[in-house]
Amino acid sequence: MSTDSDGRVPHEGEPHHNGLAGRLNWLRAGVLGANDGIISTAGLVVGVAGATADRTAIMAAGVAGLVAGALSMAGGEYVSVSTQRDTELAALRKEERELREMPEAEERELADIYEQKGLSPELAAQVAQELTAKDALHAHAEAELQIDPDNLTSPWQAAWASFLSFAVGALIPLVAIALPPVDARVWTCIVAVVLGLVLTGYVSARLGGAPVGRAILRNVVVGVLAMVVTYFVGVLFGVTVG
Repeated sequence: MSTDSDGRVPHEGEPHHNGLAGRLNWLRAGVLGANDGIISTAGLVVGVAGATADRTAIMAAGVAGLVAGALSMAGGEYVSVSTQRDTELAALRKEERELREMPEAEERELADIYEQKGLSPELAAQVAQELTAKDALHAHAEAELQIDPDNLTSPWQAAWASFLSFAVGALIPLVAIALPPVDARVWTCIVAVVLGLVLTGYVSARLGGAPVGRAILRNVVVGVLAMVVTYFVGVLFGVTVG
């Protein structure tokens, strides 16, 4: 059995290593991006296929949707995570100022936190004192703010994960509707999309520790509903302009 750098044996299956929050951040962005890419592009190309059999028109709409969607997802994720990071940095700067200006009060506050967690007042005071002496900012940031100063969220990481995953997800319906003959386009796309949504539903459930079956069913129902609605919108539009 392996041990860590301090000679302790880590618990199997528990994330006691650094960087977990960062990895979960881009994994979450990646799964959501792929899921959105599959559903939005499938709805778009199936809707256009309902209005016209022209392969060029379908591909043009699909590629435009892929590029626009990937850029939109990346931009939205970058803005969102940047806001979160700015908030974390502001909270850390405030904590640093308080530690400089009123160190005794801050140490007492840290002790109170550990008392509320169940430690005796004497032990809580000792823990607060020792943690403050070792690294006051880390101790207070983790206990008060639930922030790891060495592992802040990365907006660029999340943005790239969203961009690439959306593009990969969007390729599934785009390729599935472009390659088959006209009569099989829509059904081939539906099958490919359902398989893709099963995969993203499974991965998202595993990442979040949620029930797998429920996540997959939710994904598939939403995706199929989007394709059905947009297809008939396309059919209605095609009949109207025809």
